[in-house]
Amino acid sequence: MFCRAALLSLFWLLIPCSGFCAEFSALVTDVTVSKQNQQYVISADIDYPLSTEAKLALKNGVPLYWILQIKVLQQRSWVWNKTLQAREIRYRIQYNALLNMYRVRNEDSGEISNFSSLSAALGLMSALRNLPVIDEAEIDPEQSYQIAIKATFDRDALPLPLRPIAYTNPQWFLSSDWTLWPLVK
Repeated sequence: MFCRAALLSLFWLLIPCSGFCAEFSALVTDVTVSKQNQQYVISADIDYPLSTEAKLALKNGVPLYWILQIKVLQQRSWVWNKTLQAREIRYRIQYNALLNMYRVRNEDSGEISNFSSLSAALGLMSALRNLPVIDEAEIDPEQSYQIAIKATFDRDALPLPLRPIAYTNPQWFLSSDWTLWPLVK
């Protein structure tokens, strides 16, 4: 009887959470796709509602990493969609207690920005503006295309003692789902 109860408890622990995880998940909103200088560019807003645990870790000097994934997909009816372009932007946000400042670093470009508040720091990461995603020459006017965007929280970048907690505690489920938007030609 004990073995059955232990297995049932383990089963419920391993089931991905559904409703309560979305409370802290990033959310991609207000995506616009436009054409500029023979390129399609996107602008989007990403909401990063940090949980109490994530804010506490950040305040204690633990850097948090997000990977913003952007794909251009060609829709196909017989097989899965074809990825034409894929791009990632990696952000690190960290709190410096001595300076009482938050620092956001774009790991790809090396650009660093300092902020006096967490909301201002997250605001920089939240605004994606006029990012080129694909050249107009690569788009077939007869085909349909989508832009897919996802904000992934990198739990593997956390310090080793914090990782098991981050994989089991819903307050660390900070990644968004894939958001799909049509690419209008």
